[in-house]
Amino acid sequence: MTSTINRPRLGHTAVTSTRLADGRELHYFDAGDRPASGRLTVDQRALPARSESGEIRYDALTGEWVAVAAHRQNRTHLPPADECPLCPSTQIKASEIPATNYEVAVFENRFPSLGPAPYAAPDSPAWGTREIAGGRCEVVAFTPDHDGTFAALGTRRVRTVIDAWAHRTEALSALPGVAQVFCFENRGQDIGVTLHHPHGQIYAYPYITPKAVAMAAAAGRFREENNKKQSLTAHILGKERADGSRMVLEGEFFSAYVPFAARWPLEIHLVPHRQIPDLAALDSAERDELAVLYPDLLGRLDSLYASPTPYISAWHQAPLDPSMRRDGHLHLQITSPRRAADKLKYLAGSEAAMGAFINDTTPEHVAGLLRDAPAHISAG
Repeated sequence: MTSTINRPRLGHTAVTSTRLADGRELHYFDAGDRPASGRLTVDQRALPARSESGEIRYDALTGEWVAVAAHRQNRTHLPPADECPLCPSTQIKASEIPATNYEVAVFENRFPSLGPAPYAAPDSPAWGTREIAGGRCEVVAFTPDHDGTFAALGTRRVRTVIDAWAHRTEALSALPGVAQVFCFENRGQDIGVTLHHPHGQIYAYPYITPKAVAMAAAAGRFREENNKKQSLTAHILGKERADGSRMVLEGEFFSAYVPFAARWPLEIHLVPHRQIPDLAALDSAERDELAVLYPDLLGRLDSLYASPTPYISAWHQAPLDPSMRRDGHLHLQITSPRRAADKLKYLAGSEAAMGAFINDTTPEHVAGLLRDAPAHISAG
């Protein structure tokens, strides 16, 4: 039996925008109608000029773009807590966030894979095509506290993060050359994070990603072959809810399940019942419920074992291309390579070379474990 969700009524989020010493944008997000005082603190650091954009190269064998960002080799890597660039600045140590305190902060990555040049990928590439890597990479600091997890942020703080994602999705979608916006969190060294501080990232791609191309093609075929008005994602959600064996949570506006053909040992899809293209399209009631349901799912992952579970949390938003956006349906995909308390699944020959996944767990068993797992989240 799936869990029920109690949805609180939450307020608005205020936004304050400024720039860092090298010209990068910084946005503070505060719960309530007014921003906290002191948010326009000036960045006093003597930073070097921003590096030039990298490039994207076209792989003619697969029809995919590859970003080449050699300038990122010297980016910050697992610094000690007293040198963390995401902690608030102090009189002794200036960080990437000039304010001495904040709730949620979003800023342009100092070491971006994409951008900041406003270039779009060409429409008719061929072997040897290379272009400036347009787009934008942003960092989302979830909390000023160096230690902790997203699941323990508290309902109101999670709601502020959701509002920040929605705000940045809308803003980045309007930038010249941007084709798709992707919000995500990498959690844990086993995933490859380079900062321990709880944070996520947002990529604004100058091209449509391979996963989005594949999903859009499948959604288009479904609509044409079945003459359906509902999206493929909505159709699958209906099938999963009717079956029930892989459901984890059901709310008024969202439901979560382990997909029928899960690729990863731990995988959850969180889907809004209403077909919407992206986070910016969520209404207030949907955001309120998401602020409860999403950390609940992350808490259940951490309840499965005695140590924190590494994961990738990926928001699949519809590309900006109108033909793909028509069938797009926002959803969250949470995956973890953890297949046992002391074992990880690695992408070896079949997965890495052929893209053919072999799962060591059954979706039905994993769904049962997650349904029974306590959430262990903060309700603050």
